[in-house]
Amino acid sequence: MSLTLERGEIRAVCGENGAGKSTLMKALTGVVRPGGGQILIDGKTVTVDNPQTAQQLGIALVAQELSLAPHLSILDNIWLGDRSVPLFHRRQEFRHRAAAALRQLDVDYDLDTPVAKLTIGQRQIVEIARLLVRNARILILDEPTATLSDVEIERMMAALRRLKAEGKGVLYVTHRLGEVFDICDSVSVLRNGVDVGAAPITDISRQRLIEMMLGRSFREMYPEAPRQKASGLSLQVEHLAIPGAVRDLSFSAPRGRITCIAGQVGAGAGAIIRAIAGLVPDCTGRLVLDGRELPIGSVGARVKRNITFISEDRAGEGIFRRSVMENLVAARLPSHSSFGLVSWKRLRHFAGHLSSQVKVDAARLGANAFDLSGGNQQKLLFARAMGGSEPGVLLINEPCRGVDVGARAEIYRLLREFCRLGYALLITSSDLEEVVGISDTVITLFRGELVASYERPQIDISRILSDITQPGRPKAA
Repeated sequence: MSLTLERGEIRAVCGENGAGKSTLMKALTGVVRPGGGQILIDGKTVTVDNPQTAQQLGIALVAQELSLAPHLSILDNIWLGDRSVPLFHRRQEFRHRAAAALRQLDVDYDLDTPVAKLTIGQRQIVEIARLLVRNARILILDEPTATLSDVEIERMMAALRRLKAEGKGVLYVTHRLGEVFDICDSVSVLRNGVDVGAAPITDISRQRLIEMMLGRSFREMYPEAPRQKASGLSLQVEHLAIPGAVRDLSFSAPRGRITCIAGQVGAGAGAIIRAIAGLVPDCTGRLVLDGRELPIGSVGARVKRNITFISEDRAGEGIFRRSVMENLVAARLPSHSSFGLVSWKRLRHFAGHLSSQVKVDAARLGANAFDLSGGNQQKLLFARAMGGSEPGVLLINEPCRGVDVGARAEIYRLLREFCRLGYALLITSSDLEEVVGISDTVITLFRGELVASYERPQIDISRILSDITQPGRPKAA
């Protein structure tokens, strides 16, 4: 890999999961020592042998998986790990500098708030503020907008433009190709650990960029929607209310179809999915699946009805630090036990079947799930949901968060496979292109209230964007 970053340049680094992007970033920040080659800053060869050296050289990273300490305050997290902070220091000075960094991102958080009380989008903003207080010259951002709302994304883009004007260099790793063309000056592409080309943004098309990443022609991202009519059976949500998030919401999600709730971060879409999953015990309303009522706040009742929840935070609420096999079969142990004793032979066979369904290499069943790429980790969660004895409901927040173009296409195929099996799919996504591409029905949300509901022929990205950002009077579903 060869790469040049100029002062005042924002360079995208693109490639599928497993292409080598993360390894490159780790080499630049001292986490991984390169086996060859050299790194030069201002024309001088440097050795980046640990993260402290990277910090001294002015290199800073905001990683895809957040590195905040949840039980510490925003202030403490912003300065955590900064070697420039003396043992005995004037706390007020560092408060002022942290507050100034947050103002650069156009937010005004209480610095004493524990990070555990923030949303994922707010935590990402804190991560970026941490980078700003260190006065880094070379900024590396890995999927920085994966969980941010449109308003938060624009704040971050504005901050990056200011940093660019100040002469900072930015390496911008993202799977959202729209952002590559919106904010970046140039792009470098990695495939299978090899540099396959670089170009100014003005000299490359979106189609060409995708083909460079995949190494093949990219014909169709989204599989064709089913032509048959939806089943009469469905998940019905009646007068759902969630304190501080949602007011009096009613809609239905039929089997064999993908229903998407579109709204900005904080609009309540994620809270709705969690409430239906039984994770919000203080919500009110009525939930009915195929004519049978579901008790509010009961996860056990959902398990019995094969209702599966896939969180946008797959590291914190999805996979766990065990083998791939154990992650696949964890929810199905009683089905492969006799008199309370688990049959590992049956479990391995079952895990092999599930891995083949989602195209995860069965040779990796013994590997730690955290060693897989983000796309393969996400596919593990879909495979786990497939293990039920009968079709149920799949509830998903951000199905492709941090997932590359190639893996996205495979995940969209899996979503349609669940439809074919008779599942009802209810998802949320902050990627409006994804919403339009995969949905059979789109429900738009603004500040916890339904704005409109659209069926596939009427689904339009500009209409959805208008609804979730500045709606007029709510329209009937």
